[in-house]
Amino acid sequence: MSSTNLNRRSFLTRAFTGTAAGALASIAPFSLASTASVSPIKLNYGPAPGIAKLNANENPYGPSAGALEAIMQASKTGGAYYADAAGTVLIDMIAEKYSLAPENVTLSAGSSGVLSSTALMASTKGRILGPDLFWDTTARAPEHQGKDGILRLPKTADLSIDLDAFYSAITDDVAMVQVTNPNNPTGTTVDPKALEAFCIKASKKCLVLVDEAYNELTDSPEKHSMIHLINKGHNVVVARTFSKIYGLAGLRVGYLLSTPENIDAISRFGMGGYSMNQAGLAAAIASFNDEAFLTYSKEKIIEGRSMVFDAVKANGLTALPSTTSFVFVNLGNGNAEVFRQKMAEQNVMIRGIYQDYTNWSRVSMGRIEDVQKYVNAMPIALEAMYQSVV
Repeated sequence: MSSTNLNRRSFLTRAFTGTAAGALASIAPFSLASTASVSPIKLNYGPAPGIAKLNANENPYGPSAGALEAIMQASKTGGAYYADAAGTVLIDMIAEKYSLAPENVTLSAGSSGVLSSTALMASTKGRILGPDLFWDTTARAPEHQGKDGILRLPKTADLSIDLDAFYSAITDDVAMVQVTNPNNPTGTTVDPKALEAFCIKASKKCLVLVDEAYNELTDSPEKHSMIHLINKGHNVVVARTFSKIYGLAGLRVGYLLSTPENIDAISRFGMGGYSMNQAGLAAAIASFNDEAFLTYSKEKIIEGRSMVFDAVKANGLTALPSTTSFVFVNLGNGNAEVFRQKMAEQNVMIRGIYQDYTNWSRVSMGRIEDVQKYVNAMPIALEAMYQSVV
């Protein structure tokens, strides 16, 4: 018997031994009125006051007004029930938008759920191949079960994804290749025609997974998406999320698109509808076609991005081009972890070192006033960083 179970049983035994009858007799029947005097626990659900949180690719302008109203209604009327009906509605909406069938769609708590399931499924057949630098958290899921790690392409001087090298690296033991487009943390985007050609060619040798978490932030989302390859029956999987431009990171909704056969195989490694919740689904349904909110969010992200690029130039640095909600800044001879620490001293949260890319620093777009804090803090943090690394 586990210690957890033993401790729980011991607690219950102690609680009701001796005085159990008297205690139970004194308990008044539950009523809604009895909750009126319960003091709510005060939690800070977002960043602490005064903190510029620019270390995660969230959209602080979400959820939209429509999503907030839907969250309240769904929680009030459906919070006690499993979210099967809402999940079906969202699947139908997604399928209709992309001219697919519901069988081409599956949901999860954020795209991380379906991405992990895809990696686990692929690992039963072989290795996962990816660029040297990409958002690899879910691709590493098989490692936790004792499977081989990710096969990575050699570094490129400009941190781009070399599709020719990618294709050449697909050997018989590779079961899946993963492309994050736009890429995270670099923020760069692969040419859509080149990526399409790669996906068609590579999908004849193995499964191709394209993580399109930031697609809606590109200059032309439809042009940059590979969803149309699914309509044509190619062995391609595309992942999307409501965590980025939709501003629903805390509500955990994502989806995966592929052939019915792939969806069925991948779904065997996840929890399906049991991982979903009413509030998140209601928010996603309300946000999915809210073009006004999406346009507003994109404009704010682009405005913040422009401020960062101006600050980078003003401080004598360079950054990779970005079509996302973050910028990858080249600190030259600096150290990204030291820079992170010096920015944190000024209440600005950014990311530190990725792998061995020690001089590259990622900053995400937040509210404009928080991006301004980053801009103001940058020269001070840079000076302190250079003094530390000398």
